[in-house]
Amino acid sequence: MTPSIAIIGGTRLTTLDTLRITHRENLSTPYGQPSSPLIYGELNGRNVVFLARHGQHHTLPPHRINYRANLWILHHIGVKQVIATAAVGGIRADMAPGALAFPDQIIDYTWGRHSTFFEDNLSEVTHIDFTEPYCPELREKLIQGTHDLGITASESGTYAATQGPRLETAAEIRRLERDGCAMVGMTGMPEASLAQELGLSYAALAVVANYAAGLGDSRQAIDVDAIGDVLADAMARARHVIASLA
Repeated sequence: MTPSIAIIGGTRLTTLDTLRITHRENLSTPYGQPSSPLIYGELNGRNVVFLARHGQHHTLPPHRINYRANLWILHHIGVKQVIATAAVGGIRADMAPGALAFPDQIIDYTWGRHSTFFEDNLSEVTHIDFTEPYCPELREKLIQGTHDLGITASESGTYAATQGPRLETAAEIRRLERDGCAMVGMTGMPEASLAQELGLSYAALAVVANYAAGLGDSRQAIDVDAIGDVLADAMARARHVIASLA
């Protein structure tokens, strides 16, 4: 049976503990290989499919992810909705380490990535409306899931998509803050726009791993090792939210 929901797992979400796996499938696309095999299963009695954005062993850096292959294959198998998890740095005051957030806008600071399906052998130039980069209906379902579970989450905010894989300078974060960004990550684009091109309902569940560079009480260098402990706890809450939707 075709799953209606796909879950794209980001950093520290390469598997779903509560997913009852039925089978795995390795597929190719006109755009190359997806990041990982598709893992099919049942989550709360609903058919879903899981894809690890950074690969099964977290070996793909943000700028090397084959976003087109990932989104194309999900559309090809008949998925209608995509929930994407992502680790981010917190810029806005309420984006403290461990917080969950549902971005409603995005600014793209990336470069050099394959960012569209509409570039070769076109009968005419194709544009998409990207006024709302995230599906409002799917976002609302996820937000309602946090309410039902008693989990606190920020319900809006602009996601700054940066190139990576390095973290940002303090000056770059000050610029993003002036631009109105609430959080910063490296995988939000072109994933969101490619989903839009394919007509997929797409929403993101962001997990704040750390204060962005130059922010927080200490304003010291980011402790990359400490990020793992924060994400482990926050991703557990994110799993519960995803399971509530499914």
